[in-house]
Amino acid sequence: MGPIREPEPATNCTGSICSEGDDNSQNPPLCLHSRTSDGAGLELPIDHFRLLGVSPTTDAQAVLHTLQLRIDRVPDQGFTQDTLLAREELLRSSSDLLLDSERRAAYEADLTTLAARDDDVLPALDVPTSREVGGLLLLLEAGQPLECFELASKALQPPQAPALGSGREADLALLAGLACLAGCTELHQQRHYEQAARVLRQGLRLLQRMGQQLAIRQQISDALRGLRPYQVLDLLSRELGHAAERVEGLALLEELVRERGGLEADSDTGLSAADFQTFFKQIRGYLTVQEQVDLFGRWADDYPDAHFLAAIALTASGFAQRKPGRIREALGRLETTGDGGQLPLRACLQLLLGNVPAALANFEAGADAKLRRWAAQQGGEPLAQLCAYCRDWLNRDVLLGYRDLEADADLEAYFADRDVQAWVERHETPSSQPRSPRGTAAAATPPLRSPGGGAPDPNAGLLDPSNPFAHWSPQIGFAADLDPDKDQVGWPPDPGSGETQPRARGTRPMPGLPSPLKGLRRQLMDHPRRLWMAGGAGTGLLLLAVAIGLQVCRPAPTPLVVQPRSPVSPAAAPSPNPSAAANPSVASAPPVLPLTAEAPSEAQLRTLLEAWLQAKAAVLAGREPDQPLDRLAGANQLERLRRERAEDRATSTTQEIDARVEEFAIAERDGSRVAATVRLAYRDRRLDAAGQPVGQASTLRITNRYVFGRGADGIWRLVSFRRA
Repeated sequence: MGPIREPEPATNCTGSICSEGDDNSQNPPLCLHSRTSDGAGLELPIDHFRLLGVSPTTDAQAVLHTLQLRIDRVPDQGFTQDTLLAREELLRSSSDLLLDSERRAAYEADLTTLAARDDDVLPALDVPTSREVGGLLLLLEAGQPLECFELASKALQPPQAPALGSGREADLALLAGLACLAGCTELHQQRHYEQAARVLRQGLRLLQRMGQQLAIRQQISDALRGLRPYQVLDLLSRELGHAAERVEGLALLEELVRERGGLEADSDTGLSAADFQTFFKQIRGYLTVQEQVDLFGRWADDYPDAHFLAAIALTASGFAQRKPGRIREALGRLETTGDGGQLPLRACLQLLLGNVPAALANFEAGADAKLRRWAAQQGGEPLAQLCAYCRDWLNRDVLLGYRDLEADADLEAYFADRDVQAWVERHETPSSQPRSPRGTAAAATPPLRSPGGGAPDPNAGLLDPSNPFAHWSPQIGFAADLDPDKDQVGWPPDPGSGETQPRARGTRPMPGLPSPLKGLRRQLMDHPRRLWMAGGAGTGLLLLAVAIGLQVCRPAPTPLVVQPRSPVSPAAAPSPNPSAAANPSVASAPPVLPLTAEAPSEAQLRTLLEAWLQAKAAVLAGREPDQPLDRLAGANQLERLRRERAEDRATSTTQEIDARVEEFAIAERDGSRVAATVRLAYRDRRLDAAGQPVGQASTLRITNRYVFGRGADGIWRLVSFRRA
């Protein structure tokens, strides 16, 4: 059923057998009415078959039987005798027409003609004025309550309004009330909750103006109250562009909570506490993160239990939008509750604010036995356990349930953000410098030893051309795929090193580090993209401790073993270019990769992607790639590849992959970040240890969205991809 229409003007008859009926007419004629025509008189949007309650195939005997049943079953809602008599006369008039074979045949022919027409023409019955209330009652009985409510409301408006206190006025008011309730039920079943509420409000206002039907008015009020949760759901589920409807839905939600006395109260007998919790959980999924921040923030002034919801929404907003100030506000709200059972959650917020000592202390104090057992399975170091718990909490309870938010609990990307780094540095305090849980910084990060167990090896873990995944060594620590749009931070050169290369934008020297971290510092000097924060001594050590903890949070990587290439015999070696040898002035073309152009072309990015796909296929096939992997893709993509190869190696299988770029189109370009839509022809099959196929080969065409970013070293890499 569509929305309730405004009362329409009466329509003119266009059918061949239509005639204007008078008060003495025995057979209401069939009228073919257009909704856009003008005219006068009451017209019921119904035909004789539906009015009597029979189908077009009903025979004469069944028509007589139905007529007798309808006359015997008189409505008992309190209508006057005049209305009931008019109802009976209309039923007899319809049965007379259907029992006359010639008139029925002509009538059915007109209905068939009407159904074949393309314009908006509907069958209708012209009802004399003396029988219009009875006709409206039959319309309600025929299951058309909304049409009945519309016509009854129109009949109660001037100048058609009946005399005050007359039986006609009472019957029309009763009809309007009953049709209003029935129409609400119909719309509710169709899940048109806001339309149902609109009908109820119209009916209530009409009866209040009339001053009649007190009992029905109470039923309408109760129905409107019970419909409110569904109405809120209807309004808030609208698209975000429907601002007015969403504002109305939020206002109704606040009214509902206020009448209940809060989120945890149970003063509303129409909705139990359990039902309200289910309803509220469903509603949250239709609210944006900012709507939740504003809504729960207002509720917290009156209902202390809303502080927790406000804290969750603030945390989600602060983490996803990289605004630590909101996370600090969330921490303040949690502390306002004074609930000691929330200490682990406070620890997560303090970790996100960079206050590692306070975070570890709260986690240690608030974790129960069950949480301790779970944390022990995530890692041996307290910081690793806290990181794992924080990531799990963000994924499970914080980042879900928002209309406009899709975020992953990527702690590495969060701490790599330039705004987060700047905020932590501004709010750094001496007490925020990290300490090992055992009391010494040396306990947190052991010295880097050489393979033989001797003195620290300053080159340990550096990129080894023979092992493209050597930089996954746990000693290197943070392996985040930094946002290429952000300024990367580099380490200062060692005194006396003679290094004169300028640092990346926004960098500044880091003061001296404790001796256990010197080896780590030396390694990170050669990998500026690994370093995600450098500042004063306190900030540098603090965030370095977080970085080390985040690395510990992840499972220790398994080295990827690749098969060395077979040596190329001199006979098979390619011959030099004769022209180049003859003319030394002709220089060879520079290599396309690594890609360092400031604004790479579509062809250059396509070459980069094709090189990555070939290198990835080589690794999964157990071979050494042609290109260094760290010059083609970011750390996230490399780790994904490492895990996939490790899984294959565990089952003694390899993959034979052929991925070819068919279409490549740049979709977005923004500074040091480019997104492209790519169509691939993809084929793969799995091979066992003997090189025999396992299962069926897959052949398909897929479209992906690839994102390329330029790092602080000026090299473009593939940083992420997803299905387009």
